[in-house]
Amino acid sequence: MGLAAGRAPDLPYGSMKKALVTGITGQDGSYLAELLLEKGYEVHGVIRRASTFNTARIDHLYRDPHANAPRLLLHYGDLADSTQMVKLLYELQPDEIYNLGAQSHVRVSFDIPEYTGDVDGLGAQRILEAIREAGLAKKVRYYQASSSEMFGKVQEVPQTERTPFWPRSPYGCAKVYAYWLTVNYRESYNLHASNGILFNHESPRRGETFVTRKVTRAATRIKLGLQDSLYMGNLDARRDWGYAKEYVEMMWLMLQQEHPDDYVVATNETHSVRELCAEAFGLLGLDWQKYVRHDPRYERPAEVDLLIGNPEKARRQLGWEPKVRFKDLVKIMVDHDLDLAKRESQIAKLPRV
Repeated sequence: MGLAAGRAPDLPYGSMKKALVTGITGQDGSYLAELLLEKGYEVHGVIRRASTFNTARIDHLYRDPHANAPRLLLHYGDLADSTQMVKLLYELQPDEIYNLGAQSHVRVSFDIPEYTGDVDGLGAQRILEAIREAGLAKKVRYYQASSSEMFGKVQEVPQTERTPFWPRSPYGCAKVYAYWLTVNYRESYNLHASNGILFNHESPRRGETFVTRKVTRAATRIKLGLQDSLYMGNLDARRDWGYAKEYVEMMWLMLQQEHPDDYVVATNETHSVRELCAEAFGLLGLDWQKYVRHDPRYERPAEVDLLIGNPEKARRQLGWEPKVRFKDLVKIMVDHDLDLAKRESQIAKLPRV
């Protein structure tokens, strides 16, 4: 079942914690894998079978040069396949499970709502039931990646763990379903299951179709003459943007507590997409208004106008608070993407053979 790195040798119970991560090849999964490996875990990731590899974000973690056997192992699986998930849990007997796998693009969820609901909603159902089927309910600790998109048409500002949900997309609806399933399995089977209600969190590892990375990639490419314009949807939408590398620490902290619970993970600041454009282009000495164009194709059928989360509960109970703020985050991403654009520019200048 394991991939090229093989299966790690059996270890005495308690000598090394074992974690299973779905969505390990994504932004959050890669940062979480780094964190868990630093803490001495044996990390197992679930990836979908494809004709090409999609492991670029975790390739640097694949082998520990100081270990006799790899501590990161990948397994083929899919959140749409409950049988495989049960088999995997029986075999691995993990101590912690982090469910980060999802169709995570909100705008795309309007185009493929059934798939989004199957993977993001029923996918969580399949893992939770697999935990029960594998007899792990009293042993394993489960983290569900919930989302600020569940708040949608917000009922209070800022949003907290007690704010009612009003999702405005198939993605948000699927996440609400997964959230309440997690609570239900916690209450029904005494499972140590927690929801992390993460507000928007970004990094240089963010996919290039997501708005923050779309902006920083375009700004740096325009700066070097590789692109001449950027087409955007709603510039007035406001979001609470934090740094993904910091947010995965909260995922881990939730599962280290004696009792499971649900937490908002956010910065308690909100900024518009317009501000994002101005900040990113401004760092490069550019006037964003000369290059950004509106395209209605990027508008959502139902927009979420404002998201801002209050992480007071996380600060009070877990001692966590964000350090990287909006301007610092944008600079981290612009600096990374400028280096990437420079490499692109150098390649473009090479003679063709």
